[in-house]
Amino acid sequence: MKDYNKVKTFDELIELEHGKIGSESRNKYDENAQMFIISAMLKEARKEANLTQEQLAEKAGTKKSYISKLENGKGNIQLSTLIRIFEQGLNKRIGLTFL
Repeated sequence: MKDYNKVKTFDELIELEHGKIGSESRNKYDENAQMFIISAMLKEARKEANLTQEQLAEKAGTKKSYISKLENGKGNIQLSTLIRIFEQGLNKRIGLTFL
């Protein structure tokens, strides 16, 4: 059983639940968290642009089912495709930060 009484920060909670940075469990958690963030940003940007998934897919040169998967955090996305969806489909620039 995990001891949550000593947890004082969010980072400590994540480490307790998913392991130290670099562990297989933590890497999977971080990957899923990043996909969730991307999916939420995509959905929000599409709604702000007043586009349906089908309209966005057409503008970005992909399929509605692919946009749906991405928005639901189920798809696997290549960086080039992500850039194309945001830049061509949503007319937004995308930036990356490496930590």
